[in-house]
Amino acid sequence: MDIDLHINSANDYATDIGAPVYHPHVSIICYDEAGAIRHTMNRFNVYALFLQQEFPQDLTYGIGRYEHDDGSLLALAPGQVGGKPDNGTRCQYHGWVLIFDPEFIHGTEIERRLSRYHYFSYNVNEALRLTASEKDTLMGLMSNIREELCSHSQSPECDNIVKDYILLILDYCNRFYTRQFKEQSNSSDANILAKFQQVLNDYYNDGKQERHGIPSVRYCASELCLSAGYFGDLLRNSIGETPKDYIRGFVIMRSKNLLLAGHSISQVAYEMGFDYPNHFTRLFKSITGMTPSQFLESQKKASQ
Repeated sequence: MDIDLHINSANDYATDIGAPVYHPHVSIICYDEAGAIRHTMNRFNVYALFLQQEFPQDLTYGIGRYEHDDGSLLALAPGQVGGKPDNGTRCQYHGWVLIFDPEFIHGTEIERRLSRYHYFSYNVNEALRLTASEKDTLMGLMSNIREELCSHSQSPECDNIVKDYILLILDYCNRFYTRQFKEQSNSSDANILAKFQQVLNDYYNDGKQERHGIPSVRYCASELCLSAGYFGDLLRNSIGETPKDYIRGFVIMRSKNLLLAGHSISQVAYEMGFDYPNHFTRLFKSITGMTPSQFLESQKKASQ
């Protein structure tokens, strides 16, 4: 993928499109005032929120394409890619962009809460869709940030106030994410669970455990075209279990079947993707409350 713009600091994007610069580590852009701008495929080494009434067609977002042109919010974190290659055209967009450097939030409550903000790891199917009132709330806060930077940039309290606004925006986004998540998960639980089960079956049927060990949460989420964070939220909401716990339960159930079919403990351990039999025994006991040998003995007694 060809990159048109490396956004290594907060103001690189503003400088590229000719928008005003207000702060060395925070950029706030009003698209309505920026005029027509070029498209760019961007690599982000900053945090960015794009709140727009419409997005370009064929917009690359994460691993796929974001096809909707109506408004929503795209959140990007350092290391991610998003945008549309420069094709020579210029378009007028409407909305706001908030970009801030990781160093601006280092050691703050924002940094401590980042792991909670799963919308930063969205893939193409999970973009945050906002209601009209939700958009108005965020646009008002972004306007407040610009007013603070324009009118009080020399004030010693300015940075702290801007950080408070950013934290408020991110918390609002988390609320909106929770609302959207509940709406979507209510209609997709059974389908996701069935697909998850199939991913695990295919993993072992294809012998992938021989090369990669027990399937990881990240692998399963990727196969389902979901971010790991969203996948975890979805499963916890539907069955009250984490993906890691579900995978372990699947492994133990499949192990029991192999043990009952006459496979030795060592054979089962290696067939399920464990490096050592004692690792398998430890997990088996932690989940079932007994060792594989004790399980076999209990099954033998039950059949007598």
